[in-house]
Amino acid sequence: MAAIRSTNTGPERALRAALRATGASGYRIHYRSLPGKPDVAFTRWKVAVFVDGAFWHGHPDHFNPETASEYWREKIKRNQERDRQADEALRALGWTVLRFWDFELRDDPGGVIERVLAALGAAGWRKPPAAG
Repeated sequence: MAAIRSTNTGPERALRAALRATGASGYRIHYRSLPGKPDVAFTRWKVAVFVDGAFWHGHPDHFNPETASEYWREKIKRNQERDRQADEALRALGWTVLRFWDFELRDDPGGVIERVLAALGAAGWRKPPAAG
């Protein structure tokens, strides 16, 4: 488990690269001042984005509590509860919270980026004009 990264994972880096490619910059990464330390936080527009690992956050297709040991059942349960509490705290502060599974980003990066851009647009962000 020591080799498992909790920050700057491949999916997180892919998300940030795709956001930069669309002109969506001005975000903070792993912003410690916010509940849950969002993977990407657009502080000006109050949009928090998380990329959750399917196993570590208990996606039903990737984690089966019936076959897992007590340790893993409790670990994943704590992760899910922590996610829920962070979401609630962020929403109470007026933030829009987006959570994506790592496989969503892998399988449909365009769809994920569209959802992030839609949330930013709803918060007042405007895509910068094309350079040139």
